[in-house]
Formats: sequence, C-alpha cells, structure tokens
Amino acid sequence: MLQLPKPHPTTRPLVSIDESYEYCRQITAHYSKTFYMGTLLMPPEKRRAIWAIYEWCRRTDELVDGPKAAATTPETLDQWENHLEAVFAGHPQEDADVALVDTLERFPIPIEPFRDMIAGQRMDLYRSRYETFKELELYCYRVAGTVGLMTSPVLGLMESTTGQKEAIEAAIALGIANQLTNILRDVGEDAGRGRIYLPLEDLARFNYTEKDLFNSVVDNRWRAFMQFEIKRAQDFYHHAEQGIRALNPDARWPVWSALMLYQGILKVIEQNQYDVFNQRAFVPKGRKLLYLPIAWLRAQAL
Repeated sequence: MLQLPKPHPTTRPLVSIDESYEYCRQITAHYSKTFYMGTLLMPPEKRRAIWAIYEWCRRTDELVDGPKAAATTPETLDQWENHLEAVFAGHPQEDADVALVDTLERFPIPIEPFRDMIAGQRMDLYRSRYETFKELELYCYRVAGTVGLMTSPVLGLMESTTGQKEAIEAAIALGIANQLTNILRDVGEDAGRGRIYLPLEDLARFNYTEKDLFNSVVDNRWRAFMQFEIKRAQDFYHHAEQGIRALNPDARWPVWSALMLYQGILKVIEQNQYDVFNQRAFVPKGRKLLYLPIAWLRAQAL
C-alpha cells in the first residue's frame, strides 16, 4: 500500500496551477538556457509540462549537487521517493509540485523513470569514479536517459509499435548524449569537487592519469582522449536522430533544435582545443539562433 509522507507544516496554501507553472518556467530558463530555447518551440500545453518535469529533475539533482548536498543521506533520498509517490497520487507537497500534479493528470507519464533518476542520485552518494564506460552508461541513463522516458508521453509518439519503440530508444540515447556532453564540458568543475565522471579505463588507454587531470594538463594525450569521448557522444546523438521522425509532428522541430543546440557544445569544446579546465564551453546566442532554421528543415525532411 502506498505510504504518503506526512504533509509539511505550512503557514500558507500552495500556489495556483498557473503560478506553479510560471515558477517551473523561470527555473528552466535560468538553469538550462539551451534546453529552454527548445521548449519555446513546443505547443503551450506541452512546453508547460516539460518545464514541470525539468523542475522536478532539477530539485532531484540539487539533493546531491546543490548547496546543501553535504547533508544528503540515503534516508534523504528515501524521503524524496516518498514525496514523489505523493505527487503521483495527486497530493502536491510543495509549490512546484502543483504543476507536476497537473501535468501527470494531462499526460500518461509513468513513475518508473522518476524512481530510476533517484537511483542515479544514490550512485552519487557513494561513487566518485567509474572504471568502465558500461558503468558510466548506467549512471548516464539514470540521471539523464530517464528524462527521455519522462517526456516522451508529453511529446507524443506515432501510433505504430515499431515507431514507438524507435522513438523511446532514441529519447534515451538523446538523454545519454546530453549527459556525456555535460560530463565533457564540466570536467574541470567536477575535478574541483574530487569527482571524475570519465571512464578510468579510457584515461589509461591514452596514458593520462588522475594526477594529470587534477593538474588540468592539456596535451596531445588529453586531446586524443577527448576526441575519443566526443566521438562516443556523437554516436549517441546520431542514434537519437533516427527516432525523431517517430515523434508527433509538433514535437520534431523542438527536439531537433534541442539536439543540435546541445550537440553544438561539443563543437565549442573542439574549438577551445579541448581545454575544459580553463574555458567553459557554451554556444553563443547568435549561433543558437542559426541552428533553429536548420532544425526546422530537418524536422520537415527527416
């Protein structure tokens, strides 16, 4: 039987649905400008739902990566999973939950990918290294591939069973590609927290050590390593591209745009000569705007 958490003591009622969606919009726009730009190309009901999902993912990530992460324990994540179950049962606990409860009433979104994401945060409590890519891929699926499963019911899939399977696999691949891109962009930032989200076996293949990484060494070994990892991320993006045509027509342009905008970060890393220690890779706004008509053409033709 579902065990709902005790209501949080509050001195005021929760906000309205519209106010909650507006809060989720602001969070998305502030923390993920590239992703937010893609959502603006969606129909209003879909974009609002995506903002609500993103905001929940953001709160979940903050438990292990936010300012209060040092206080997070396995019990904290247990409580957060209880909180999630309350939301899925239609009982919002916080202002931001109001929008997510409304989204869950409008779209057939399953709870499993949300639970899987929490499992990914549990990994961060006890792991700061990944020996193989297979281990890292599981982490990437949990913290990002799951987003594809959360959002697919909102974006809408074509009716054919084959098309739906293709779209779901592509959605997971896009999430993993995005997470690999984050990892490559944030190597220096993660190293500053004592974390390495790069497969140690790959570093060893290029004779690059943890000491080199913590000393921010950029040399031919590092550049060859980064080229190898960028190729891996690109392979996931290419897989994701194959499933976009299985989405509803009104979702194809936004997804193509989001894919191309995020993929552009890898190009900036290359232009920066793979120095992710001293330069944060980001796509300039002007270039982002140039991607939009190309994404539109691809959405019509592919």
